[in-house]
This record gives sequence, structure tokens and C-alpha cells, in this order.
Amino acid sequence: MIDRLVAHVLGLEVRLLACQARLAARTDPEALHDLRTTVRRLRSLLRPLRGLPGVEQLEGAAAAVGQLTTPWRDREVLAAYLLKHGRPEAAHRRLAQMAEAYPALAASAELASLLMILDAFPRFLRASQRQGLLKGLDTRIGKRLRKQWKNLDEALHDPAHDRHRLRLLIKRVRYGIEAYPELDRLPAAAMKHLKSAQGALGDWHDCWQWLAKAEQEADLLPCVPTWQATMVSAEAKADRVLDRLSEACFKP
Repeated sequence: MIDRLVAHVLGLEVRLLACQARLAARTDPEALHDLRTTVRRLRSLLRPLRGLPGVEQLEGAAAAVGQLTTPWRDREVLAAYLLKHGRPEAAHRRLAQMAEAYPALAASAELASLLMILDAFPRFLRASQRQGLLKGLDTRIGKRLRKQWKNLDEALHDPAHDRHRLRLLIKRVRYGIEAYPELDRLPAAAMKHLKSAQGALGDWHDCWQWLAKAEQEADLLPCVPTWQATMVSAEAKADRVLDRLSEACFKP
């Protein structure tokens, strides 16, 4: 388990370095998305390890990169939508901003700090191993993954469930499974339904977010009627997908 954990950390470090280089080169439209996905996978790997030396610092550095990049990724997604749906001027204004942002993100203090702490983290893990702090690690991680699944179960069966919170819980469960596949004890259909639910809630979240932006950015106002209608249908679709997830993976 510990050898696999160290190997996974090193693999994530290599991916982050590659994303940093791609951002600096400004030639890859998927670099920012891949960077954020890699950071999310790192945070999922770390969540069950809380309390071990070095984890808190690494989690904080990863969270800082997430906070820094969130508004830029949102702008990137919106620009792609505008370009696809016949709003090239509005799209290109945002794409021009992104072109300046990519190298700045690559050179940011937040990303540099994350990479520095991540580079040292395997040594913390090996030191913890020598000190006997990692005994029963698989049991500890499995307990944490089951707790995340339980939290999702409770949220799904709450009549007043919050779609924002459900989206977050689904991401945590899904990336937790991917971080520790050897400890996966979920129903066989779980991953398929989790991906569908995350996608449906993502479509709803995009519309919700864009409608909020339109209150501040006048060039988005022509899109508001479409987004309002799309949000209503996305809500209905998300509810259906969540019902299927609940029926397939949770006992009533």
C-alpha cells in the first residue's frame, strides 16, 4: 500500500510539472483543465491521510492552487460555450484574457509552492513508515472512503438536498475510488452512475453560474433566456440521474 501510495504521488507530481509546462507554452487548451483535475486527484489521495506529517501543508497548497485557478477555468468554459453558440466577440474577449493568464498561472507562487511541498512529500511518507505511523493504513483509508459514501447516501435521501453539496460529495466519492481502487467496495454500477450524476449536475451548475455572471457582464445578457430554459431542463435531468444513482447503489 505504501509503495503504491508513493508511486501515485510521484506520478501526480510528473503530471503537474507537465501541466505547468503546457500552460507556460500557451499552446494547449486542455492544460488548465488537466492541471485542475490532477490537483483534485491529489486532494482525494490526501483526504484519508489527514493527521499524518506533511499532509496538512500539502492539502493547503493544493487548495490554494484550486482557488487560484477556479475563476480562470470558469472563464475558459464560458468562452468555449460562447464560441460554439454564435457569440464570437464575447468569446474572443475572454480568450484574450486567458492567453495572458496561462503563463501567469504557470509561474504563480501558489503552483510553485505546491510543487515544492509535493516533491518533499514522499520523504514524509517514508519517515512516517519508519516511525510506525502508517500501520493499518488500508483500514484507515477504507474507513474514510466508507464515510464519504455514507455522507452521499444521507444527502441523496434528504428531501431538501442541495445540488451544490451533492455535486461536491459525488466528486469526492468518485475521485476517492480512483485514488484507492484496491479498496473499492462499492456496488459494481457505482462508477457509471457517479459519472452520469456528476455530468448532469455540472451542466446545471454551468447555467447557474453563467446566469449570475450575466448580472455583472452585459455582453452575456443575450444568452440569459437560453440559460434560464436550459437550467430548468438540466435540473430535471439531474434529478432523474440522482434518482437512478440512489436506486442502483443505495438501499431505501
